[in-house]
Amino acid sequence: MQILHKKIGIKMMKLLIFVDSHGNKKIMRRLKSLSKKVDLVICAGDFTVMEKNMNKILKDLNEFYSPVLMVPGNHEDEIELGKLCEKFENIIYIHKGAHHFEDYVFLGYGGGGFSEADPDFKRISENFFKNEIKGKKRSILVLHGPPHGTKVDMINNGYAGDKNFRKFIDESQPHLVVCGHLHENVGKKDKIGRTLIINPGPKGVIVEI
Repeated sequence: MQILHKKIGIKMMKLLIFVDSHGNKKIMRRLKSLSKKVDLVICAGDFTVMEKNMNKILKDLNEFYSPVLMVPGNHEDEIELGKLCEKFENIIYIHKGAHHFEDYVFLGYGGGGFSEADPDFKRISENFFKNEIKGKKRSILVLHGPPHGTKVDMINNGYAGDKNFRKFIDESQPHLVVCGHLHENVGKKDKIGRTLIINPGPKGVIVEI
């Protein structure tokens, strides 16, 4: 378990974070069991293989013991997933949006993972995300693709992450960034200033923040 930024007087929250589970039933059973131990679950996308059995997997996620915050990966269409998530009361779709819980704000931006620049993220982060984190004691950014220039996007001796993600992290310093997409970097983490960046992989990691 990773403990982040523990300070006296701030209520801590336990999160189960995972990504790239790709419909693995055994992993889903493990994650459901772990969800008993946390306040919230975060899925950073690619929970299917090209949307196969997507409704069934969402039904399983809806039965987790804690609410599930979700963004799409590159295997899920953002519009279709958004529509399906509306059917499930225990799943909160945060792609291109924000979810506020007490002194916490969760920012979501999924999909992609194949380019070094995302103009849409740049626009949303500058016009929306930066305002959402004002006054919050804890901010968590949920991505699918990784930010540029870290251990979580290093592949084939080069960096493959998104530079717009990195710029937002450099400037806004969210407390935690959850990402995935590059299976080679499962379990890796890095820090940019106070920001902890984690690729938790499909089996999930519990963090306290």
